[in-house]
Amino acid sequence: MFDGLKVLLIEDDPTVRAGSEQALQLAGLEVQAFHSAELAYKLLAPDFPGIIVTDVRLPGMSGLELLQAVKALDANLPVILVTGHGDITMAVQAMRNGAYDFIEKPYSSEQLVDVILRALETRRLTLEVHSLRRRLEDGDGIESRLLGNAPAMRDIRRLILDVADEPADVLIYGDTGTGKEMVARCLHEYSHRRKHNFVAVNCGAIPESIFESEVFGHEQGAFTGAAKRQTGKIEHADHGTFFLDEIESLPLVLQVKLLRVLQERYIERLGSNTAVPLDVRVVAAAKLDLEELSQQQKFRSDLYYRLNLIVLHLPPLRERREDIPMLFEHFALAAAARYNRAAPVVSGAQMRSLMAHAWPGNVRELRNIADRFVLGIAGGASGLLGPREAAPVSLAEQVNGFERALIEQELRNYAGNVAEASAVLGLPKQTLYHKMQKYNLVAEEFR
Repeated sequence: MFDGLKVLLIEDDPTVRAGSEQALQLAGLEVQAFHSAELAYKLLAPDFPGIIVTDVRLPGMSGLELLQAVKALDANLPVILVTGHGDITMAVQAMRNGAYDFIEKPYSSEQLVDVILRALETRRLTLEVHSLRRRLEDGDGIESRLLGNAPAMRDIRRLILDVADEPADVLIYGDTGTGKEMVARCLHEYSHRRKHNFVAVNCGAIPESIFESEVFGHEQGAFTGAAKRQTGKIEHADHGTFFLDEIESLPLVLQVKLLRVLQERYIERLGSNTAVPLDVRVVAAAKLDLEELSQQQKFRSDLYYRLNLIVLHLPPLRERREDIPMLFEHFALAAAARYNRAAPVVSGAQMRSLMAHAWPGNVRELRNIADRFVLGIAGGASGLLGPREAAPVSLAEQVNGFERALIEQELRNYAGNVAEASAVLGLPKQTLYHKMQKYNLVAEEFR
């Protein structure tokens, strides 16, 4: 009913405390009991997931003093006061000062549970509103980092915000240039770890002979040339995020050592037997299917299953062509500002060429083309964009060009099989034949 929410019960009388705690447990509530307000207060923070039930008269900090401290910390955190018969006037005043409710001793278990259930429901709604507000605020920010209105990109942004604060490791799949490191950075920057380091390592770029020293660190004298202690990259990411790009290229012998760190959450520097504990979130990225590689014994299956907890799949650019105009405009404007040049206008013919391109380099390739276009290099060596002064093209021609590009792509994907292409495009086969005739497309040319 209130999963994740708890009741902090503060009562210095052991008998009353034990009875109240048992009543709440029998009601299915999570309760943590204390004999002093000071001990309970140590657990509190803004957006604490629960409520407080406290006796007014306590040794040390009183219930009223605790109320005042709680309201300074989180004005919306419900505090229920337990009072004696002579404290009613004082309790009423406390409610004016922010107490949620008060219960007069002696009270029944039913009365206690009823008041607490109402307070928990209030707290649950408050936390949901706070969470929604944060997601909306973060959503505005993440949309400026991960551009795109394609459904797949909206799903990626939503999932990032949903799991950013989860402790579980993350595995990101995507072709070269799809933005895997950008996604990893978003997972870091929209989490509570953002104040600490984001450390990225390309597993294919560090020679195997020095990988262990670079990642796990070493002590002075651990090997020839180790003149001083070196903190490893994963230790540098403590309390932050450690990003392993191209993890499929990590040699098997190093996968064993990485697996141990992921399981135990500590490292031993080379030349040391001292365990260094780590609080780090690991995000790994791969171009290839790690499950398939593990079945081929090219990747350790135990490491695959350790990483395969939260999985994000980034779509290639060819599968979200509707985002190309917005992305290209964004990259062109950024390049114009960077090179201090005027942003050139893209003609309809040029945009049609962009929409029809296969984009093997994905977003990274598109950014490169935009940079070259701004610099006046006519879209790169391939001449993808052609000259800037291309003649204007009507909206109908642009739509037709986009439609033709999609049909060509699916015919290419299915080796000219019209039946399969029509199923993927959601078109009746006869309609697809008509469109192929319109655009002078012949199935045999794609086989």
